[in-house]
Amino acid sequence: MALNYIWSGFFIVGFIAAILQWLLTGDTEIFKRVVEGTFTSAKAAVMDIALPLAGVMTLWLGLMSVGEKGGVVDWLARIIAPFFSRIFPGVPRDHPANGHMVMNFSANMLGLDNAATPFGLKAMESLQSLNKKPDEPSDAQIMFLVIQTSGLTIIPLSIMAQRAILGAKDPSDIFIPTLIATFCSTLTAIIYVGFRQRINLLHRSVIGWLGGITAAIGSMVYYFHNYLTKAEIEVVSQVVSNVLLLSIIVGFIVMALRRRVNVYEAFIEGAKGGIQTSITIIPYLVGMLVAISVLRNSGIFGMIVQFFTWVFAGMGLNTDFVGALPTALMKPLSGSGSRAMMIDAMQTYGVDSFVGRLSSILQGAADTTFYIVALYFGSVGIRKTRYAIGAGLVADLAGVIAAIFVAYLFFG
Repeated sequence: MALNYIWSGFFIVGFIAAILQWLLTGDTEIFKRVVEGTFTSAKAAVMDIALPLAGVMTLWLGLMSVGEKGGVVDWLARIIAPFFSRIFPGVPRDHPANGHMVMNFSANMLGLDNAATPFGLKAMESLQSLNKKPDEPSDAQIMFLVIQTSGLTIIPLSIMAQRAILGAKDPSDIFIPTLIATFCSTLTAIIYVGFRQRINLLHRSVIGWLGGITAAIGSMVYYFHNYLTKAEIEVVSQVVSNVLLLSIIVGFIVMALRRRVNVYEAFIEGAKGGIQTSITIIPYLVGMLVAISVLRNSGIFGMIVQFFTWVFAGMGLNTDFVGALPTALMKPLSGSGSRAMMIDAMQTYGVDSFVGRLSSILQGAADTTFYIVALYFGSVGIRKTRYAIGAGLVADLAGVIAAIFVAYLFFG
């Protein structure tokens, strides 16, 4: 329902803003720009984004299938079991929900949002079987959902693919910055929900996982900031990103071969969903890009950016990041809306500009809190959200702050 009002509101507000611009400035061409922008955006959504993205999604859905049949999910479940048993104390170690959550987190970490959703819905259904109050979420369901809203992503696949489509010099240069931002968001989510649920986050298993990862990322940021120049940071980020991506592909294949899996058939089986995934997002992408085009061509985005620039400039802060804020503001409400705003920022400021890169990092730093709450809780009939939305927004805010910080560190 929220998305319905948001989408409709874009057109209404854009129309009102266009009228105000016409009355205040006498710009009679503004209505023509708004209408022409809707056709241009609709065409770009299909021809320039969705169709090229189909190939990338087909590749990675196929590789995900290879990784699953090769035992990667089972291997991850065994490794992460001690950690899961602490942050999900109400879920037995041998419950099917653990496997479903691992598969969901794995797909999310690889940036395969559409592939992750079925696993996430299945995990929520499994957790519901343990829920003693079916109309409100259990502690485990809240922890799972808030980790979802934190947008834990190791490989921001769709973002890098869209950067490539728009002609980025190196689409993967936002890989490490996005990893840092999304980790900060996820860490905040776990700490906040753990505090609300009185989970002992000081247990050695939790400290070992969270402390180890935090130390590794913190050390990396410290080293980059103090010992490398901006040019060296970009080179290291590019090399590590590409090597890791290639290593994951080869690792999936090697593990599948060890299990005597027909790798090619497994790939084809999974890849068949790539085209369908891309087709599925076309209506959402067209709808949001057209609505955002109405707002942009009406001049309202310029007014919003000018307002934030005035506020932050008055506080004596650097305002280079302001142009990327629409992506951050839309992210908790709509994934397709924030994706469209990210694309709009890259097209407006340049895909390799500071704003273009920051918009990409913000897109990967967190996920769509309100959409996820409606989708996941609605799928099992939960109507009372308890503190899930508040926790999700706290994690979103942490991701935004971290994204701005690392953008200045890497690209500022």
